[in-house]
Amino acid sequence: MKVVVCVKQIPDPADPGALDPDSKTLVRDQKLILDESDSYGVEMALQLVDAAGAGSVHLVSMAPDNQVTGLRTALAMGADSATLVSDEALKGTDALGTARVLAAAIARSEPDLVLAATESSDGYTGTVPEMVAELLELPSVTFAKAVAVEGGTAKVQRQTEAGYDDVECPLPAVVSVTAGVVEPRYPSFKGIMSAKSKPVDELGIGALGIEAGSVGWAGGGQEIVSVADAPTRDAGEVIEDDGDAHERIVAFLDELKVL
Repeated sequence: MKVVVCVKQIPDPADPGALDPDSKTLVRDQKLILDESDSYGVEMALQLVDAAGAGSVHLVSMAPDNQVTGLRTALAMGADSATLVSDEALKGTDALGTARVLAAAIARSEPDLVLAATESSDGYTGTVPEMVAELLELPSVTFAKAVAVEGGTAKVQRQTEAGYDDVECPLPAVVSVTAGVVEPRYPSFKGIMSAKSKPVDELGIGALGIEAGSVGWAGGGQEIVSVADAPTRDAGEVIEDDGDAHERIVAFLDELKVL
C-alpha cells in the first residue's frame, strides 16, 4: 500500500515571527519546521503501512526557498521519500492554488490513500484537503479520529459533535485526520541519520504543468489591505471579600443574564 501524506512546513510557533511590510504576509525565510498537525498524518500513514505488511509512505509539501527541514523530521519518523514543490511564483498562493499544486504532485505518485491534517497551524482555512480530493476526483472523508484499511476500502470513524460516524469509502481516497488521532513517534537517532539520505524530489511548478498565472498573487486574485493587532482585553473587576462578596458576584452574574 502506498500512502501519500500532505505536510506543511511552517515557521516555529515559538518564534514571534514577522510580517512582510509589502505583502503583509508571514515572513517564511527562516528555518521552517514540520507542522505539528501533520505529524499525526505521518504517524497514521506509518501505522497503516505496518498493518498492511508492505508499502511506503511518501510526503508531499510546498515551501519557499527549497526548505526541507520539516520534511527531514517526517522522514526521520519513518517516511520513505518526499516531493517538495518550491518556486518563486508560488509566493502569495491561496488555498485553492495550494490545492492545485499538491494535487498535481500527489498524482505523480498514484497513491492508494492520501492523508492530510484537518487544517494547518498557520493558516486554519480547513479547506485544502477537500479541494485536493475534488481536483483528483477522489472521495473525501474529513475529521477522521480512526482509520483502517481493509482490502480496497477505507473504514473511518468520523468525529462529530455527538461522537463519531462510521464511514466507508473505496480507495484511493483523501482522508483528513484530527489532532490526537494517534501519538506521533519521536525520531530516533538512527532515523535522523537515515533521513539525510532519503530521496527528496524538488520540483518547480513547470514540472507539474502548472502555469504561473494560476498560482501566487495573480492566481489568488486577492490583496491584504491591512493588518492590525488584536484589541487588548480590559482588566476584569477584582472583588475582595468584605463579607458581601457573594452578593456582588450574584449581582454581576445577574447583570450578564447568566442567572
